This record gives sequence, structure tokens and C-alpha cells, in this order.
Amino acid sequence: QVQLVESGGGLVQPGGSLRLSCVASGSIFSIYAMGWYRQAPGKQRELVATITSGGNTNYADSVKGRFTISRDNAKNTVDLQMNSLKPEDTAVYYCTADVQQHRGTIPYDYWGQGTQVTVSS
Repeated sequence: QVQLVESGGGLVQPGGSLRLSCVASGSIFSIYAMGWYRQAPGKQRELVATITSGGNTNYADSVKGRFTISRDNAKNTVDLQMNSLKPEDTAVYYCTADVQQHRGTIPYDYWGQGTQVTVSS
């Protein structure tokens, strides 16, 4: 089993910053891509940012220049630094990781339980 646990959500004013963290634990041989998605009320879940094990990153256009994704391969963690937050960034943010549990097995996508980010004055 693999568990992903997010932390760092909360309430912040427009223009403020938050840092989300996610740690993967359990039976892990290797982690490929890690990332963050979000889902606002009444909307579909959408990609925010992803990062490969080699450090290549990809961002949604709506967060480019404001959000930065990073990871620590030794600690199995992925962070999301969010700056210049806007009300439209309000959503539940989910961490995801593409995990290979044992050598030679097929990687599987795991998801965290989500953390609420609310941007409001």
C-alpha cells in the first residue's frame, strides 16, 4: 500500500502565498511523475503542475509564473509554492504520484485525500 498525505492548505488573502507539501509513504520502489491537481466547487478536477523524477516541470497556463513545483526524491515529497494567489485559485488541492511498488511491476497512480485552499479577503 502507498499513502499520500498533503498538508499546508488554509485561508489566505488575495495576493498572499501558501506552500503545500505532500509525502508518499508505504511500499515504494520508485516514484516517477508527481504532481498537483485541484478541484473547485462545481468544476472538474484540473491539472495544476507536474514534475518528473528528473525535475522536468509542467504547469497549467493559469498558474505559470505564480506557482512552483519541486520534489525531493530521497524523501518522496513534492511541494507546491503558490504566490500571488487569486480567488479563482480556491479549490481542494490533490497530490498525485506515479508509484512503482516493486521492481518490474507496472506503476500506479496514487492520490492524496486533498487539502483545502481558500483565497478570500
